Amino acid sequence: MSVQSVLETNKQSGRGTLVGYFPAGYPTVEDSIAAFVALAQNGCDILEVGVPYSDPVMDGLVIQKATEKALENGFKLSQLFEVIRGVREQVDTPMLVMSYYNPVLRYGVERFADELKQAGAQGMITPDLIPDEASKWLESADKHDLDRVFLVAPSSSDERVSANTKASRGFVYSVSTMGITGERAEVDKLAREVAGRVSSIGSAPTCVGVGVSTGAQVRDVNTFADGAIVGTALIAAYESNGLDGLIEKTRELASGLG
Repeated sequence: MSVQSVLETNKQSGRGTLVGYFPAGYPTVEDSIAAFVALAQNGCDILEVGVPYSDPVMDGLVIQKATEKALENGFKLSQLFEVIRGVREQVDTPMLVMSYYNPVLRYGVERFADELKQAGAQGMITPDLIPDEASKWLESADKHDLDRVFLVAPSSSDERVSANTKASRGFVYSVSTMGITGERAEVDKLAREVAGRVSSIGSAPTCVGVGVSTGAQVRDVNTFADGAIVGTALIAAYESNGLDGLIEKTRELASGLG
């Protein structure tokens, strides 16, 4: 099932959507495969596979430390596809890779897209890329029938919101706050405004991320968007109590889906 069809089916049935982020290779390749499978089996509708990167400008401290650990343990970009294949062998949950663009450029955009498709992923989220500078990725994504998810933020101009929404496929990533990723006591009220601006452009679904960390927030976000994205809270739970902690937190988050 495609990312957009999952979002649309859940919305039509009155159920929310939970997107779960976890870094590939954290703390090891095999551990991350087990973590993604646990996310899928305990309430996540879509998996967001983070690519560890040495300069994660958008990521908060919890995600930075996790990706640093993966890199310290020897994670290489080529192992991303090993992770995706390992997960795909066990669950059919849609997967989107979340990657800064520089590693993809170094790997080769067409080569990356081809291997992404062959491994069984549905597409890629690019937090530091805008459509104006993404011609090679857009071309490769079209060629391999991959989703391409661009971000919009409270600071985005109307022109940027329109361009990123129209260029996205799968969903549009609405950033809920002006800061970096991490838990917030209250999801920024700007999230409603950003999601509303995306919805006003057309029919593209939008999922809200950055700061979502509880089942109540997942429930709230799904009242005005098509899905809630959680990363930091899941990684923190894993750090505290391993796979059992991750499963417990995933179920708590999924309790807000209805």
